[in-house]
Amino acid sequence: MTGRRMLLAAAGLPGGSNLVSTSDADNKIFIHAKATATITSSFASPGGAPGGLATDDTNLISLDFAALEIYVHTGFTSTISATFAAPDATPTGLTYDGANLISTGRAGSKIYVHTGISATISTSFAAPSSNPRGLAYDGANLISNSSSAYKIYVHTGVSATVSTSFASPSNSPTGLTVIAGNLISADNIAHKIYKHSGITSTISLSFASAGDAPQGLTHT
Repeated sequence: MTGRRMLLAAAGLPGGSNLVSTSDADNKIFIHAKATATITSSFASPGGAPGGLATDDTNLISLDFAALEIYVHTGFTSTISATFAAPDATPTGLTYDGANLISTGRAGSKIYVHTGISATISTSFAAPSSNPRGLAYDGANLISNSSSAYKIYVHTGVSATVSTSFASPSNSPTGLTVIAGNLISADNIAHKIYKHSGITSTISLSFASAGDAPQGLTHT
């Protein structure tokens, strides 16, 4: 872990400053210049329908909802170092809480806590609403959303308990991540990415997504 990431972790904030997004319409993963529309690089996703993204602060992790696979990349590149099956028949969201990968899917409307970064599931619980799409972790609490309820939920720790919820910025929310304490969300009908003010419904910035159907979000 770099010195900058250690400082952010000590403050309870996820490390990283550059947004990473994906689009299943374009089958690509995009590296942004910070949380902006500017793309510094891109590469093909390993499957045909990329969904959720996560990072362990060293390597990118992606899932594909057609291949039903989760991929561990070497750094933030197209090179794949490991692959394992997703636990849901329609996997959608990914995040990492500093110890374990967390995934979700629309088929079971469940959130799955993996053992480390592996296919093994240590526990699972019901998502707050049907059609869960995105997951994020803010250093203390899990954040999820629903494309049926058009809501974003803040959980108490990594549990089924929801401490607060608010409306998503548009009607087809997908990816979520947190950069420097601010929630970032995507919408695949509006084709937009939104920067929230903290973990709230207030939007401080929005811009067009790099692809026509933005799905997963994470950060470098």
